[in-house]
This record gives sequence, C-alpha cells and structure tokens, in this order.
Amino acid sequence: MRKDKAMVKSGTRKVGAVVAAVASVAGMVFVAAPATAATTDYPVSYFRLKYGESYYNGTATFTNRSVDVIGAFKASNSRRVYARAWAGGTSLDFKSTSLWTNRAGEAHLPLDANRVGGSDVTWVYMTDENDTRVATQTCFRGSTNCIDGLL
Repeated sequence: MRKDKAMVKSGTRKVGAVVAAVASVAGMVFVAAPATAATTDYPVSYFRLKYGESYYNGTATFTNRSVDVIGAFKASNSRRVYARAWAGGTSLDFKSTSLWTNRAGEAHLPLDANRVGGSDVTWVYMTDENDTRVATQTCFRGSTNCIDGLL
C-alpha cells in the first residue's frame, strides 16, 4: 500500500504544527517562570574608580557571609585593584588582582565575610606600579553608590 504525495505532505505539516505548538507552550512556561536565580535581595553598591585612562567600574554585592566585588578593569600603564571587607573596625578579608599592564578585562574579587551579618563596609581601590593608591572608594552595605576615599 502506497501513500500518495499529498497525504505524506499533509502528515508532515501536522507533525510540524504539533512540534511548533509544543515548543510555543514550553517557551511560555519558561518565560513565565520567575527568575529567582538571577534576582537577589542582597544590597548592591556601585563603584567607579578612575585614574588617567585607567578605570575599575563595577559592583560590590553584600551577602550574609561574603562580598562579591566585580567590575570592568582597564589598566593604562601598570595598575592593580584591591578590595577589603570590614565589619565594624575588623578587617575580614582582602584580595587584589595581579599587576595589569596596558590591558582590560573583568576583575573579580570575591571576599569572605564569615561572621553573622557579613561585612558592613568594603574598600575598593586602585594602585600604580609602586603600590601607591591612586583612586579609592568606600562602599557601605545598604548604600547604592560608593563614596570617594577610604573611610
């Protein structure tokens, strides 16, 4: 028994329509699902360090037991960026990049703040090749923008 071409085309169209309908419904389910993984209730502070043509711009996200410092870093000549987490007057953690020379990329400095409530203050700063501070900002938990200087 042989199917004619019209019957085969019709069956193929039906299968294609069913696949498209299933994909459409699946897409709506994925789109409608809440984005809990991407959304946090953690305080975020924005920093902007600039010295000449060099910059480090990004965020400090304060969680219960850490501070995630991440941003775009461009080193004109030789530069390094640092971050230090504080709770009260106690230093909790300290990280830096290596010395970057005439390059750009993402600089991620995850800090441990392993105490109840985590860090309340984070310093972010840039140094030159002699480790002299050339740009500094202090980020406070709950403040949207970091402020100039190390407080």
